[in-house]
Amino acid sequence: MAITTDLSGKTAVITGSNSGIGLGIARELARAGADVVLNSFTDTATDHALADDIAQSFGVSARYIRADMSNGSDCRALIAEAGACDILVNNAGIQHVAAIDDFPVEKWDAIIAINLSSAFHTTAAALPMMRKAGWGRVINIASAHGLTASPYKSAYVAAKHGIVGLTKVTALECAGQSITANAICPGYVLTPLVEAQIPDQMKTHNMDRDTVVREVMLARQPSKDFATVEQLGGTAVFLCSDAGAQITGTTISVDGGWTAL
Repeated sequence: MAITTDLSGKTAVITGSNSGIGLGIARELARAGADVVLNSFTDTATDHALADDIAQSFGVSARYIRADMSNGSDCRALIAEAGACDILVNNAGIQHVAAIDDFPVEKWDAIIAINLSSAFHTTAAALPMMRKAGWGRVINIASAHGLTASPYKSAYVAAKHGIVGLTKVTALECAGQSITANAICPGYVLTPLVEAQIPDQMKTHNMDRDTVVREVMLARQPSKDFATVEQLGGTAVFLCSDAGAQITGTTISVDGGWTAL
């Protein structure tokens, strides 16, 4: 059987996808032929323009649907409104940094809701569609922090470890149904948000750009290079291809060697 990465006729729903990693993954799935549904908690002309741009660039159907990933009902409604979900990419996430004894309860609750519980709700809503179609891919965007830990990131680390566990359970429950579930675990990724942090880090540490990136921002990433959103999108496309049909219940690290340490 010839291996194909043609995703024509498939619909991909990507949460948290109006910027950064989510948008990068959406574009690569569209490049492979999938129709895409973008999502975030806002509902602006710019959000809808992103979908229009993808549709025009890749000749696929693309829509933007507002849904608040901190709300379980919204998560499930997103899948229902999409109407089809062959590929589910759970990407939505937020971060807050503080010591455990100083960690605001409301921040803990929000991070667990958006980074972990949302994936449970969207997956629960999407699996019946995948089973009816006889094919499906669940791709959860975890993190190097789904496999290791850092201080002051208790909620984020707990949520990302939880995403890895949820991925394994999903894979086992769907085994033999042509539905796979895997987690991509990025290290530091060069997104607009990360790029915007570099000038402040340069001032704080009195370093040039290359030095602050290598010695401060990528101190734990042995490659000393950022991953790109295109690389993460390419990994997602691979998992959706015929070559990924027997890859399920596992993590794929895109972290420049971080978790090899």
